[in-house]
Amino acid sequence: MTLHLSTPEHRMLVEQLATAANGTLDVTALAPEAIPQSKEMAYAMQGALLHAHGAVVGGWKVGARSLGGPASAAPLLARGVCESGHQLDAIDFPVLGVELEIAFRLGRPFSPRREGYAEAEVMEAIRSMAATIEIVTSRYCSWPDVDKLLQLVDFQNHGALIVGEDAPYSVDFPYLDPSISLTLDGVDILKSLPANPAGDPRLLLTWLVNHV
Repeated sequence: MTLHLSTPEHRMLVEQLATAANGTLDVTALAPEAIPQSKEMAYAMQGALLHAHGAVVGGWKVGARSLGGPASAAPLLARGVCESGHQLDAIDFPVLGVELEIAFRLGRPFSPRREGYAEAEVMEAIRSMAATIEIVTSRYCSWPDVDKLLQLVDFQNHGALIVGEDAPYSVDFPYLDPSISLTLDGVDILKSLPANPAGDPRLLLTWLVNHV
């Protein structure tokens, strides 16, 4: 696939992100021409950044800010997808957040084709699910006060993903009201009730398959 970045500043930003440590890139130092003006350009820059990292994808993250609202997606670098029990050093994430997520594994490949895949095809392909903890971070030191398209280029603020044990996919799981706990040294540190602004996360899978 050939990616066309429209300005030298776009290419420079991709190079900077590819080599930046978490929380080190100063947005105020970017030229205005470096900021993508559309989602299409942000995805082109995201793809170029993925290529700069070796294009090894371990999964995808997808979300939306409202039920039925426009979705956004980003690849997860394989080296940052870890099994349950893996320990990460907080010092590597000076910009740091934690999100509790649900991961789905699909049991068949979806090859590119002219017509999009239907929801029934994607739903039938779900084979298993797992609880995950995503480390939310940013290469931009001013996060979260960063242009939304710049965040999209930066893999939508992804740092790492800890994936729990697979469980059989269940259509009866309470996706809209899951029971969640988060403890640290035996103390419950969950600050708010679980909520997904996009509603049932499975509703985003068909969009993601067709996007990818």
